[in-house]
Amino acid sequence: MLSVLLCIFAHLKHLHMLVAYETLSEASKIWMYPSSRKFYPQEMEALHEKLTEFITNWKTEDPDFSASYQLLHNRFVVFVTAEGAVLSNADIDAQVSFVLTLQNTYDVVLIDKMNVCFKQGIHVQYKDLKEFKKLLKNRAVTAKTIVFDNLIHTKEELENFWELPIEDTWYNRFLKK
Repeated sequence: MLSVLLCIFAHLKHLHMLVAYETLSEASKIWMYPSSRKFYPQEMEALHEKLTEFITNWKTEDPDFSASYQLLHNRFVVFVTAEGAVLSNADIDAQVSFVLTLQNTYDVVLIDKMNVCFKQGIHVQYKDLKEFKKLLKNRAVTAKTIVFDNLIHTKEELENFWELPIEDTWYNRFLKK
């Protein structure tokens, strides 16, 4: 009986690492991984389980570490660490390694910074930068088209500056002057 209780306690001790997104401060650090396609409804439950398991087991040696994740538009995997959390290169490598396993499991691209995600109506599109420039040239997207700035770094930026018209982002350099 004592061994069962110790096992339960050991497991509960690590659950504090995964916290509700809402409890993290605006200065919390984020990592954004846009997927080359939406995750299918039948993939969502397993994906949430994998993300929960990763965060629960990430940095178990640090009792003060806490983090969360978001899965936005069924397409963007976002990791959020509490303000002041210290991550070593090994911790970042563990995250990237995990994301690479997600890529393989779901046959998507998550680690490619040379792409653009933008809205067309209610849909989110994912295009490589060269193709996006062609869309701008052909006026298939305009200065008012909403783009996702996946280079943001904090929860505040995610909530306030992630979805903006092209004209209000660094992508505006591709607009014809």
